[in-house]
Amino acid sequence: MTHERTPTSMPPHAPLAHPRQDLSRRFRDDSAPGVSPDRGAAVWRAGTFLPAALGTGALLWGFLSWFATNGTTWAEGLLTLLIGIGFFWVALTFATVLAGAGAMFRRVAPETGPVRPLDVALLIPVHEEAPWDVFGNAAAMMERLAAAPGAHRWSLYILSDTRNPDRAAQEEAAFDALRARLPDLAIWYRRRVQNTDRKVGNLAQWVEHWGGAHDAMVVLDADSLMSAQAIRSLADAMGRDGSAGLIQSFPQLIGARTLFARSQQFANAIYGVALAEGLARWTGREGNYWGHNAIIRTQAFAASAGLPHVRGFRSRDNLILSHDFVEAGLLRRAGWSVRFLPRLRGSYEETPPTLIDHVLRDRRWCRGNLQHLGLLGTSGLHTLSRFHMFHGAIGYLLSPLWFLLLTLWAVIGVSKDRSVINYFSPDNPTVPNWPEMSSVNHIWLMVIMYGLLLAPKIVGALALVAAGMPVSRLGGWGRFAGSLLFEIAVSIAYAPVLMVQQTIAVFAALTGRKFDWAPQTREGAMQDWSTVLRFHALETGLGALLLLGMATGYVSLWLLPIMLSLAMAAPLSRLSGIVLPGTMATPQEVRAPLVAKRAAQWRAELKSSLTARPAE
Repeated sequence: MTHERTPTSMPPHAPLAHPRQDLSRRFRDDSAPGVSPDRGAAVWRAGTFLPAALGTGALLWGFLSWFATNGTTWAEGLLTLLIGIGFFWVALTFATVLAGAGAMFRRVAPETGPVRPLDVALLIPVHEEAPWDVFGNAAAMMERLAAAPGAHRWSLYILSDTRNPDRAAQEEAAFDALRARLPDLAIWYRRRVQNTDRKVGNLAQWVEHWGGAHDAMVVLDADSLMSAQAIRSLADAMGRDGSAGLIQSFPQLIGARTLFARSQQFANAIYGVALAEGLARWTGREGNYWGHNAIIRTQAFAASAGLPHVRGFRSRDNLILSHDFVEAGLLRRAGWSVRFLPRLRGSYEETPPTLIDHVLRDRRWCRGNLQHLGLLGTSGLHTLSRFHMFHGAIGYLLSPLWFLLLTLWAVIGVSKDRSVINYFSPDNPTVPNWPEMSSVNHIWLMVIMYGLLLAPKIVGALALVAAGMPVSRLGGWGRFAGSLLFEIAVSIAYAPVLMVQQTIAVFAALTGRKFDWAPQTREGAMQDWSTVLRFHALETGLGALLLLGMATGYVSLWLLPIMLSLAMAAPLSRLSGIVLPGTMATPQEVRAPLVAKRAAQWRAELKSSLTARPAE
């Protein structure tokens, strides 16, 4: 089946011009009211960036003092620079968490003022997803909105780019089932003939053909789920704020069943709250967009955020992959504010179930974020919009940096006589005179490394409880403490593997290499041994090399945790898919939201009916 659905599955056309932007020229939307300076956000920025910069300076001073014992060489200076670059971004995250933890104790006055009623479209772009999950979530959201109607009007569109004819037939059957069971609700379905420009093109076509009928659009992912209160709150916020072009909610993870997914879900629910709060404070009205669970002013998006193709490393016509960051920057450039509401509850999404599924998704994100480096020169962007794009790229470039630093640590060895560098070139004057790694220095490096990993978690967890989260919503004190320790152990075990995989992704993105792996699955399952061994061959080999170095006395035993993680990458990857219900409980799980319960019922019913009937 390659045709689009008949006109009865979509409303009449309501065209809206959606021109592609010229990134080399400034643009101002004449209908944008402009964004007034946010002095409060400026204070929060100074209070976040300054401590991160001072902390980085103190660390660099310590390293240079250590290196200066016998005179600082160029190699030691380069090493110090690399350490400083890596440390600043991690310190910025920690400073953001600290700022957010402090902000969680500040009461925010509710927004007041008249709310302009909006005609809101809920958009769900779909590509080869399980129809029962997508349409089940959609039905639950529309059902809950209809149960408590307010000033706004709601319509829902399933925008399919599915190519598989059997899957497409199931989508159409699911749509027919929803229309039959919810006949009074505005639910629409369209499948494109051509999958032009992927998700960007899918949304652009809707804007150009039907966007004119709606004041705003709530963009959702295939696994997104939002309560009626959350959707209404987003619409109310935009109805009050005529300068808002986009308002992003804080999606929290739900529905995780496997070890890896549950650890991600726990981290998001427990530590992510303080991070989100801090981020909202210092971004102010120059926020970012995460591609889903956000409301966007349709006319502002149409006029200001049309994405052109850009010149790439190997061609002159590349699609912008991670479009969300760029669209937020273009909206702000045009005179619209971009806001983030971290305290809005009821916004949910799911997470990949296994380590391999997570890595496959991360590889796509890596390509898009590195592409942003070529877009930093876009004319007229706000400084903070450029920072968001740069920060996204740095998040991936840090992995090769940490990998390089750990490699240097390994080859420096345990002493002058036990060094891989000196072993291969003992009398070569071109070999740098690396500092000798005493036991004290090893201890301090490990304290810094694991402190950077653990401190934001501890601060975020303490802030969540101190700010008023009932411990009963976390399973009680004993269960909560056990969950904290378990998640920390899981994160330490998987961190080196993720570092190597992101390093692979960065080099693949820069060289244009394609990966021969299938798209992620949302339900997940334990991978077979042949798959995990092939997927994690590099980590396993690196772990074996570190083990050999330790056995011969040339590599520090302080690298033992990293060696074990890499050497055991394949078993860890396989264990990531094991189902562990009840572990690492979150508030959204202890007390499941009503919309999630209804979505589960809808999904089960649709799956039963769609899989029982043969595909047409």
